[in-house]
Amino acid sequence: MPHRSAPYGTWPSPVDAALVAAHDGKPEYLGAVGEELWWTAPRPAEGGRRALVRLVPGRAPETVLPPPWNVRNRVIEYGGHPWAGVPGAEGEGPLVVLTHFADQRLYRFAPDSGTGPAPLTPESATGGGRRWCDPVIRPGHGDVVCVMEEFTGERPTDVRRALVSVPLDGSAADDPSRLRELTGGPGDDHRFLTGARFSPDGRRAAWLAWDHPAMPWDGTLLRIADVDADGDGAFTGARTLMGGPEESLAQADWAPDGTLLVSTDRTGWWNLHRVDPGTGEAVNLCPREEEFGGALWRIGLRWFAPLPDGTVAVLHGRGDSALAVFDPATGTLADAPGHWTEWAAALAVAGSRVTGIAAGPYSSYEIVELDTGSGHSRVVAEAHRDAVDPALLPRPQERTFRTADGKREVHAHVYPPRHPECTAPESELPPYVIWVHGGPTGRVPMVLDLEIAYFTSRGIGVAEVNYGGSTGYGRAYRNRLRGQWGVVDVEDCAAVARALADEGSADPERLAIRGGSAGGWTSAASLTSSADEVFACGTVTYPILDLEGWATGETHDFESQYLRSLVGDPGADADRYHDRSPVNRADRVRRPFLLLQGLDDVICPPVQCERFLERVAGQGVPHAYLTFGGEGHGFRRADTLVRAVEAELSLYLQTFGIERDDVPKLDLVTEAPRDPAGTA
Repeated sequence: MPHRSAPYGTWPSPVDAALVAAHDGKPEYLGAVGEELWWTAPRPAEGGRRALVRLVPGRAPETVLPPPWNVRNRVIEYGGHPWAGVPGAEGEGPLVVLTHFADQRLYRFAPDSGTGPAPLTPESATGGGRRWCDPVIRPGHGDVVCVMEEFTGERPTDVRRALVSVPLDGSAADDPSRLRELTGGPGDDHRFLTGARFSPDGRRAAWLAWDHPAMPWDGTLLRIADVDADGDGAFTGARTLMGGPEESLAQADWAPDGTLLVSTDRTGWWNLHRVDPGTGEAVNLCPREEEFGGALWRIGLRWFAPLPDGTVAVLHGRGDSALAVFDPATGTLADAPGHWTEWAAALAVAGSRVTGIAAGPYSSYEIVELDTGSGHSRVVAEAHRDAVDPALLPRPQERTFRTADGKREVHAHVYPPRHPECTAPESELPPYVIWVHGGPTGRVPMVLDLEIAYFTSRGIGVAEVNYGGSTGYGRAYRNRLRGQWGVVDVEDCAAVARALADEGSADPERLAIRGGSAGGWTSAASLTSSADEVFACGTVTYPILDLEGWATGETHDFESQYLRSLVGDPGADADRYHDRSPVNRADRVRRPFLLLQGLDDVICPPVQCERFLERVAGQGVPHAYLTFGGEGHGFRRADTLVRAVEAELSLYLQTFGIERDDVPKLDLVTEAPRDPAGTA
């Protein structure tokens, strides 16, 4: 191909914002129903709904419900597993139960019956009332056991949760008295819990539980109860088998021999353990400084899945995630073949076949099947197709940097600018944007992301930082953020930016930072701290900006006490809450910024942005505030995604002094908007 010299940021690219929006999101909540596979898939062009998809062997995948069906729920606001299915009788199709986002009800659905879904649970106010997730169908008892989340008052923390039996005959849809709680008695009233997992003989149930102020990656409990398998399926004798305030259990499930398999970090890493259900004695089956689990941000995630022959399909890795088959009898761990470097926590088992959702640096998330008998892997659905010439995609580098004092390692993925037909003048260094993931207890994988390619194909580099506090590198790395949020994360992101500049990979005068949610916090904290000397501008998306407000009722129940571990006690450490909050350091902002916010966000509500903008007003700092009606915490609609990515690029072009005429210009103002609640 002919090459031409052009400044960084000016390169032409077919990776436009509409293409980015069309490929946003990935398949989720994969499961097997007999020989069939089911999952949910994003539909940005259909209002951001999640469609339910069915794959029958020998057929093409089928979307089983039309718009506006949205198979998603709001349990702990981040949601949980939204469906379950069981095979039907001979000649009949499967029975599926699902949650619908619009009303948060649970529905029964027989896809081959010709009739639509029928409600199983009563109506309740959207955003309150009852919500459901992580269902398990028990045909023998005529019910489905779910996690129920029920609001009991007006405040977001007026909520309780329990495992509940819902009749499959629909009788509870009009009569709430037909709902039967299986947990929540004396000594069994925990704030949070996962769905039940039933032993092979149906006589025991196990689940995870935890209470404020712990988050599930801090400390959880493994609960177990006896089940009246011959009667109504009630739980009795609920007790704690293992766990505690400094032990995180990510997942528990039953092996075919009736023992429990648990992913616990009691060794400092989430390793797979076999647990005696009577005594709680646990044996580490595969001791490694690798993670066989992760942060339980959504209920129903699955990092391992027992196979009928006694082996276990596992996800494992250090900073990445590979699928393997583990044999407890021999201790061998056999990785699945293929180019995939990241597997989602959503494994499904059908006989000797294990199916997962996998991606790589140059391929999007696909539905991949491993035949454990032959050892062969193949893509069965959602196959990656090149949306653009692969030569336009960046070539990521896995890097480890050190902080300025040399004491801490910082993990990052670096994506240099790349274009098959363009190079920049030799004397020019590229601009770079530091991407900060959310959580903050999360991790960003090194996988194909067209939003990254949107920038790199135009000549702007991207570096994703797995700062201290991220998962994937053991508990000690995760705990670096305890009491240090707004310090360690800010320092780590600045360290990566400075290192790229010092080594001659990035222009030190053209560095930006961006992030959403907790990443928005770190971005805003960077722009209001000494790190402001590093970054020329920043994009802050649905952020936390006011710790004091967030700790006193401005967020949802799940994270309402998260700051106790991240920052400290709101009373004893009140000065820390005040001093670290970007809203109280707004007078330090000197660099242009873009603020993006969903108006329906109950996790990081718009009031925090509005408060911040009021204090920025009059300082002469160029900025823009774009709000999006109908969007919550995380953007899903195609039009929103297009507007957001184009606005972000325009901020960088204006700040870095780059001229191009194919991007709508973002209007930067120097005063706060008169109506910050107005839609974009």
